[in-house]
Amino acid sequence: MKQDIIELSNQVEKEIEPILKNVDNICQKNSQKVLKAFQACQLQEAHLNASTGYGIDEPGRNKIEEIYSHVFKAEDSLVRAQLISGTHALAITLSALLRPEETMLSITGEPYDTLQTVIGIGKEESKSSLKAYHIHYEQIDLVENEFDIPNIQERLKKNDIKLVEIQRSRGYSTRKSLTIEKIEEVIKAIREVNKEVIIMVDNCYGEFVQDREPIEVGADIAVGSLMKNLGAGIATSGAYIVGKKELIELCAERLTSPGIGKEIGPSLNQNPFFIKGLFFAPSVVASSIKTAIFASCLLEKLGYQVEPKFHETRADIVQTIHLGNEKNLVQFCQGIQMGSPVDSDVIPYPGDMGGYEDKVIMAAGTFTQGSTIELSCDGPIREPYIAYMQGGLTYEYGKLGILKAVEQMKK
Repeated sequence: MKQDIIELSNQVEKEIEPILKNVDNICQKNSQKVLKAFQACQLQEAHLNASTGYGIDEPGRNKIEEIYSHVFKAEDSLVRAQLISGTHALAITLSALLRPEETMLSITGEPYDTLQTVIGIGKEESKSSLKAYHIHYEQIDLVENEFDIPNIQERLKKNDIKLVEIQRSRGYSTRKSLTIEKIEEVIKAIREVNKEVIIMVDNCYGEFVQDREPIEVGADIAVGSLMKNLGAGIATSGAYIVGKKELIELCAERLTSPGIGKEIGPSLNQNPFFIKGLFFAPSVVASSIKTAIFASCLLEKLGYQVEPKFHETRADIVQTIHLGNEKNLVQFCQGIQMGSPVDSDVIPYPGDMGGYEDKVIMAAGTFTQGSTIELSCDGPIREPYIAYMQGGLTYEYGKLGILKAVEQMKK
């Protein structure tokens, strides 16, 4: 590695040192939260055992869901290997809670690309979308990265919206991700005019970044993937849904079948990974945030527009870098791949992917395929050519990956 990059790296580390201490403080609080949940729910060695077949009323799986409910301060939870991604868990949730001719309202503008296909608002048509089942969709955009509370309240006064959707992370947009404080403010505003509407938070990329979660500030249901924060790079599949008991039961019946719900679902040897993943999650999320802070400061010094800035409060683990052109975006992602522990010799190129309208380049030399809590980077091949970087199982490995990406781009 060239000396100028090493010197810049050392300069950045000195500058961000006070910021990293605050990340450690949040990690301490979330670690205490998880440990207390394990102890309060009396996790036993026997709960690490798995079931096959139907998995009828499996003790280990049930204990994991009890722990998740405790961590999130929720009435109930659904944590399953059969939920294969965050998009899958969101699709299950929306399909379970919405009926034909009912309306969902996004108050964070357009949702993530793959969820647009689920809803039926993207260019890619699906005969299985919510729209195909006559479920209606409306949205209210953010205004300068803030909830448009007057318009939200005015729309909800009509009492014909069944579900409000809040996407905590930015997705492939240029807006800021949303802090728990902002989500709390808008939920209070919603409840001033409508007590009945279901408030759902897409919590992907946001877990353990702050010391509170959406259910604690009034959300009815929250959804996320174990390929991201809570899996900690240990869980090899799965997603979760947490919230009110009656809503979780509806989601469980959509996942399995009516009348059976949560009763079945074999854990298929995933219990140790789910439990250890949650246990390590506060620390791994902290490492991911530190990696993002390092990248933000370093790339800004190299002249690129970054979001968030290294000193700003973070709401998720995603770091965006405006790279200006396709060549820089491709080379940066290729550098991340070169700095990965797995498939470091593989060279990623843009390609078509299901659920995405544009070609996408994805770099992820990960131990678990597609795990975005491990250092990864991706972006759609469209202006303004933004790299969406996330993850880092340890800060040290994350930093080395960033430096390799910068070195590759400088070439």
